[in-house]
Amino acid sequence: MSINIKNRKSSFEYHVISTLTAGISLLGTEIKSIRNNKANISDAYCTFVDEELFVKNLHISEYSNGGYNNHEPKRDRKLLLNKIELRKLLGKVKEKGNSIIPTRLFINNTGRAKLEIALAKGKKIYDKRESIKEKDQKRDLSRLKKI
Repeated sequence: MSINIKNRKSSFEYHVISTLTAGISLLGTEIKSIRNNKANISDAYCTFVDEELFVKNLHISEYSNGGYNNHEPKRDRKLLLNKIELRKLLGKVKEKGNSIIPTRLFINNTGRAKLEIALAKGKKIYDKRESIKEKDQKRDLSRLKKI
């Protein structure tokens, strides 16, 4: 059973410049909820706090068997990266228009939760229209090939 939770809005809303895979600091009930596929990353974003990278608005539902030890669904979670990677990202984010967004939450082969983050630049309205046109053209071509 593989867990792969994607942020589908990210490719529509942003131009992805580069991607990184980061570890994420979780509590016990959070990892159990992720293994039950109870997470949503569509509204999440990453910010720097004192040269540490945190993901905000990442919704991980409460674990049903958690009891009094349960976690808050939308708490800030620390991302685990090297200092060199953090410095590079911090320098790029300070440029106008760049932001860091999570694109995929998955569990790797060793059973650890990983978050794929992307350095991205926001799209303008006309870029979004172009994305819709390209998607429609690809869909029409695939329909014609089936006939």
